[in-house]
Amino acid sequence: MSAYRLGGETGDLSFSFDGRILKGRRGDTLASALLANGRLLVGRSFKYHRPRGIFTAGESEPNALVTIGEGEFRTPNTNAATLELHDGMVTGSQNRLGSLRFDLLAINDTLSPLLGAGFYYKTFMWPRAFWERVYEPVIRRAAGLGSLSGAADGHRYRTAWRDCDLLVVGAGEAGAAAARIAAEAGLEVVIAEQDFTLGPAAAGLEALPNVTIMRRTCVFGHYDGPVFAARTWGDPASVPDRHRETLWHIHPLHAILATGAYEQSLVFPGNDRPGIMLASAAERYALRHDVAIGRHVAVFTNNDSGWSVALSLQQRGVNLVAVIDPRQSISPPEALRGIARTGHYVAGTRGRLGISQITLGDGTRLDCDALAVSGGWVPNARLASHRGGQDDYLGLVGGAAGIRNGKAAIPHAEQLVRYMVLKQPGIRAVHIPECGIGPGPRHFPGKGRAFVDLQNDVTDKDLTQARVEGFDHPEHLKRYTTFGMAPDQGKSGGLGGLDALIGRDGDAGPASTRSRPPAVPVPIGLLGGTHRGMDFRPVRRIPSHDEAVRSGASFVESGLWLRPEWFALPGEAGWRDSVDREVLMVRRAVGICDVSTLGKIDIQGRDAHALIDFVYANKFGKLAIGKTRYGLMLREDGMVMDDGTCARLGPTHFLVTTTTANAGAVYRHLEFCHQCLHPEWDVVLTPVTDQWAQFSVAGPQSREVIRQVVEPGCQIDNDAFPFMACAGLTLRDGTAARLFRISFSGELAYEIAVPAGYGSALWKILLEQCEKHGGGAYGTEALDVMRIEKGHPSGGELIGQTSAEMLGLGGMLARDKDYIGASLAGKTAVDGLDHCRLTGLVAENAAQPISAGAHLFAGDAEPLVENDLGWISSAAYSPHLQRHIALAFVRAETGQLPEQVRAVDHLRSVDMTLRCVSPHFIDPEGSRLRT
Repeated sequence: MSAYRLGGETGDLSFSFDGRILKGRRGDTLASALLANGRLLVGRSFKYHRPRGIFTAGESEPNALVTIGEGEFRTPNTNAATLELHDGMVTGSQNRLGSLRFDLLAINDTLSPLLGAGFYYKTFMWPRAFWERVYEPVIRRAAGLGSLSGAADGHRYRTAWRDCDLLVVGAGEAGAAAARIAAEAGLEVVIAEQDFTLGPAAAGLEALPNVTIMRRTCVFGHYDGPVFAARTWGDPASVPDRHRETLWHIHPLHAILATGAYEQSLVFPGNDRPGIMLASAAERYALRHDVAIGRHVAVFTNNDSGWSVALSLQQRGVNLVAVIDPRQSISPPEALRGIARTGHYVAGTRGRLGISQITLGDGTRLDCDALAVSGGWVPNARLASHRGGQDDYLGLVGGAAGIRNGKAAIPHAEQLVRYMVLKQPGIRAVHIPECGIGPGPRHFPGKGRAFVDLQNDVTDKDLTQARVEGFDHPEHLKRYTTFGMAPDQGKSGGLGGLDALIGRDGDAGPASTRSRPPAVPVPIGLLGGTHRGMDFRPVRRIPSHDEAVRSGASFVESGLWLRPEWFALPGEAGWRDSVDREVLMVRRAVGICDVSTLGKIDIQGRDAHALIDFVYANKFGKLAIGKTRYGLMLREDGMVMDDGTCARLGPTHFLVTTTTANAGAVYRHLEFCHQCLHPEWDVVLTPVTDQWAQFSVAGPQSREVIRQVVEPGCQIDNDAFPFMACAGLTLRDGTAARLFRISFSGELAYEIAVPAGYGSALWKILLEQCEKHGGGAYGTEALDVMRIEKGHPSGGELIGQTSAEMLGLGGMLARDKDYIGASLAGKTAVDGLDHCRLTGLVAENAAQPISAGAHLFAGDAEPLVENDLGWISSAAYSPHLQRHIALAFVRAETGQLPEQVRAVDHLRSVDMTLRCVSPHFIDPEGSRLRT
């Protein structure tokens, strides 16, 4: 044991690491708690399985990746340096075979001379079959990170959005100063801070009403918009929040990055042993967590910040044995002159599972159990780099702007907000003050391997070799050697690696690689959100869903919607009883059906009429205000895409309805027509399916039912409100509504629409009125039976391979206008199907069921593909006709349909003779719906 808690207090939180129970304090990170318990060895390196310890105190940690949790909450590759400790936390090391102290895969370290840069590319070339079967599994096992449990992820994820005037990333001195200036000017400010505690600089900000501080929030991406992606995790001390994570989409008008800077490592032989860590980390553990990283600590620095850390550690009571600086010209602080070794450098280290001795360049050996190193600082401007760093809404302050001096950072941050965000007059530019830190050399010679990337076991020799082999561009070198890849992304070793790439002969330095999101590792579960299980496809419920459940409805999935199939009554033995009753109820009295699932697209604008006329194949040029028309929409290939109605609600206002299944596709198609084909048109399209609840009231008594709910005096009789009329009106309770005289059942019918929030209440009223007139609710099965009786095409007929002529709607195609599909309408042939026509079929035996999907043949023809005459698209039993009926596409190459066809269904062992009739089984003249 070397690291220890200053003052000796162990804490009252219990946690386990590799099965051993340890103690920690509230406010600890897992890393500080492990150090307080003397655990320097926390993991094994990625490639050589060398023993590794905690190296940083923040997000740049390359070594201390651990697995936390068990079972469904097991999470690998978690950064111990930022992980908040809580009571009962279960953690463990990873990437080892055997115990952490005796990892059998450490044999890789002895083979390191054979595993240099590009080893995989040079060695595993052949035989080809071995790559996936042998090489990859072995390499992944030997050089992997942590693993999941295999159980379904138990964490809870959600996605949220946030707008603000100013987003400040980081609540340090500079970030807090920027946020305070903006908040005092009245702006809405959001501060994202990934730490779980706030520093004194942020004191008082939480009390301001226009400031929101998001703790435990890491901003990891910067995208077009601008949009910043952030991850917020729950308070581990709170059981309800412990496993909750939120993916934030933050939309600010301006953003300030106060993300600080990354301290860099030094490159010298043996610089990866446990007990060696960044000087800033040693200071943070001592001052914030009361943890000394060792009992005999040496400091090795090439810049002034290392001396500052040494003073802080000494003042905190940490025993320092030496402060080593290769610079000879500096003057050590008075308090450190006794242990200062200027003009020296560390040329090697010793120790098996932790450092025990260092060797200086002149051969002097010093005993120590911890070494704090500092190689200078690199601004953390990764978020700015995601979009190239040229955004005028984005500013950098503090360490992110290269300002390490807090006294200079605060006025700079305030000045930047006044200039960039508040745009106060008189400020023409903001200059970054001199930081005054000049780091010395970072590479030091010696015997042994010197690592520039601790996470990926990349040495300076690897980079030199890659450069000799021609991989001298950073992008090539990164992929050839894995330098700067994986979770660390080169945060702590970036400068050392670039130095090695430049070469010690002083060549001009290459440009660094461009940072891409995410800036820090992000769980896949967070990006996937709640899209799993039943939430993978959210269920959409109609406005009358609860009432339908109470009425005993059976439901069917229709896309994402749940729709009532039928409403069973007591005494009904099966679904046929319910459906037959509902069909006869509508034909003889009145029924109500929730049709809110039909797609509804609101189209407004000066050129709305032109768009409507362009997307429909039939004429809409003379559609009057207050009228509705059936419309046929084609694709570019002339095939029918969808059908529906279009109501003209005003001079420049239309409402298009679509089938339930094609609501999204039609909206996307209309947007394409507008944005890509006619962007000059003044049109706005809005999908309003969810905004309106719509009910169909059908049957001879439907007018009386509607009369009871609309405002008295509202004229809805046939003369004042004829078939295909539409109007806005008011219900008896004052609710604004829309009424359409349209019918899918073939009966006198109305469709009445109200804002969705009133849907449930209106359903109750309509159902009560229907029941008074001998009716009730009916479902989609009854609706389907009635539309087959009427010969209306629907899902079985609109399959993407049917043309207007096949549906018997060829006469609707306009001949004197341009529209989508006009070029190929009437000319498209798909395997000869263009000769098929929609036809009605009945069996000679009225009680014999007809099989939908059966193929049709001539009576004496063998049922083979070459003799195929068509297929049955829809079939049902008609209680009104008291027989089975069907709709089918029958080939009529000579223009004449056969009188009889033979229906063959090999799957159901059906072979029967059917008679061809009109597809309009009921009321072909349409007298019922025009009553």
